Amino acid sequence: MFTLTINQRDNRRDGDLVPQLLKDLRHIPARLDFDRSVEDEVQGIVDCPHQAVDTALIALRSGQWYVGIGVGPVNEPLPNQIKDASGHGLVYARRAVDRVRNSKERVPVAVEGPVAALAAESEAVLRLLGHIVQHRSVAEWRVLDLLTPGVRGQQKAVAQELGISTQAVSKALSRAQWAEEHAARPAAARLLKLILEVY
Repeated sequence: MFTLTINQRDNRRDGDLVPQLLKDLRHIPARLDFDRSVEDEVQGIVDCPHQAVDTALIALRSGQWYVGIGVGPVNEPLPNQIKDASGHGLVYARRAVDRVRNSKERVPVAVEGPVAALAAESEAVLRLLGHIVQHRSVAEWRVLDLLTPGVRGQQKAVAQELGISTQAVSKALSRAQWAEEHAARPAAARLLKLILEVY
């Protein structure tokens, strides 16, 4: 399983952003739902590495969260709430988020698990993806939020909805490195899965 521990970077300046993050994560099919664990922290557990990547990138998008991913088992049966869960996966997630909080990384995501080399490789790929996601403009996100990866022929419909040209949509996709991001996501997920296969 993949445990994510996500801490708000500055709640004194930004206020409580947990409700908005929980809203942004509501479509992720979690094994144990994302919920507030303590004041400015969200935790959740997912079965699939792709869901872990999706969750991390959603949190990294705003630049307001530290993201820790722990790869390892969680004690079963799972409780009803994340705050009552225990196991190696949660320990690794805590270690990851604490490490990234105490670092000066520009893309605040860390991965911990039983195989340090694989954790470091998956972390590196996630940092590259996070860099792409964090540096998009509001205008680019207006376009991207209307697209579904892997579906052809969407640009004309998006252009009509936004009242812009299809060329403007195409340029936004190119500047935002949307195709590159979605081509690299499976690599991050595969590296996370390889860590889990140690168990």
